[in-house]
Amino acid sequence: MKMLLFVLNRVEKLEPVLNKLEHEGLRGATVLSSRGMAMTLDKYFEGSFLGSLRAMMEPDREENRTVFMVLKDEDVERAVKAIESVAGSFDAPNSGIVFTIPVDFVKGIQ
Repeated sequence: MKMLLFVLNRVEKLEPVLNKLEHEGLRGATVLSSRGMAMTLDKYFEGSFLGSLRAMMEPDREENRTVFMVLKDEDVERAVKAIESVAGSFDAPNSGIVFTIPVDFVKGIQ
């Protein structure tokens, strides 16, 4: 099993992404509000270069969403394709990130 984690920078795509995952039979995601390092630095250290650059590029975005879900190994590729079909490719600049972590024990998932 794998834990799939993805950070979605375009928060307006969250509900459509979750609906697409549900449509694909992939359930059990947990969604967290999150904020990247550059935005955090801008808020705490006024005038930081990285934070200022991010604020100029995306003045309206204050936070993103981090989603995680435990999946069978064979469902990971399908989940990533479903996410990208709605939110766009993670290969595009500033789109977010997706990765997996091996899960060697899980309890409470049907």
